[in-house]
Amino acid sequence: MSAAGRAGDAANRYGLLVVLAGLLLTFSLVRPAFATYGNALIVLQSVAVVGVVALGVTVSMTTGGFDLSAGACVGTVVMVTALAMVRYNLTGASAVVAGLLAGLLVAGVNVLLTVVARVPDLVATLGTMFLFQGLALIVTSGQSVAAGMTVDGAPAPGRYTEGFAWLGGGTIASVPVPVVVFALLAVAVHVLLGHTRWGRALYAIGGNAEAARLAGIRVARYRALGYVISGLCAALGGILLSARLGRGDVGAGDPYLLQSVAAALIGFAVLGTNRPNALGTVVGALFIGVVINGMTMLNAPYYAQTFVQGALLVGSLVMSFGLARGGREGRTSR
Repeated sequence: MSAAGRAGDAANRYGLLVVLAGLLLTFSLVRPAFATYGNALIVLQSVAVVGVVALGVTVSMTTGGFDLSAGACVGTVVMVTALAMVRYNLTGASAVVAGLLAGLLVAGVNVLLTVVARVPDLVATLGTMFLFQGLALIVTSGQSVAAGMTVDGAPAPGRYTEGFAWLGGGTIASVPVPVVVFALLAVAVHVLLGHTRWGRALYAIGGNAEAARLAGIRVARYRALGYVISGLCAALGGILLSARLGRGDVGAGDPYLLQSVAAALIGFAVLGTNRPNALGTVVGALFIGVVINGMTMLNAPYYAQTFVQGALLVGSLVMSFGLARGGREGRTSR
């Protein structure tokens, strides 16, 4: 193999990891408090919800889909869980069930549009995004939901329960609950995609849906499964976010679409997989968390953080995909 080919392969496999290691080293040297156990937990907790949502988006991507409704699903679930406890005085367990059902509703609409009506995924999920963003605003009259709010001229009868709030602020062996949920879900998705026949079928559909159909794979069923898992993961992320906020804020889920999609796409560049995968998505989520946390500790203005984050992401992807492509072309020319 030529030197260009070896360099391309190395960049494809390890480029993003090298950039991440460089960021960790730089932030640690400039701000020693960055390299502490406490700050590591802060980073992990800050990316837990993004990671949970991104893992669902990753599964939908394996079939060639693209779930743009994930952020709207998170926001809808935040409002649904808040309404369940604050306005209707239901238990935390009932709020969790209501949130998961809301996620399944979003997934059901996506399945109807993409699988049944055969609307292109990007267009269908974009429509679903606007639909449920608007629905959440209509149900709450565009207002946030919090304990003590006025409902029909009287204070709301309920509040967030302690058990539900524990999901967002509690710990298990000093590790925040959202981080534990993120880790367990990452393992589950990794096993599903990499070590089961369902995962192989999902990847086969994403590679060539017609060939998968001819091989006997029920393409429609597996594509529906991908969106159901994505909807449930977004719902789980919404439940964790609602528990952390302690209220239902309008637009709470809006930032999670771009961040979760970015984490899933960055995952393509980890270890040269060049396809959706759970390990890559976890690394992508951590990459985003490290950049945001490091920039915050450097007191960078909020309006500069988005630009720096985007520049680093673009640079990392160019390093991974661009150099790898150059290496493959070098080998082909030989």
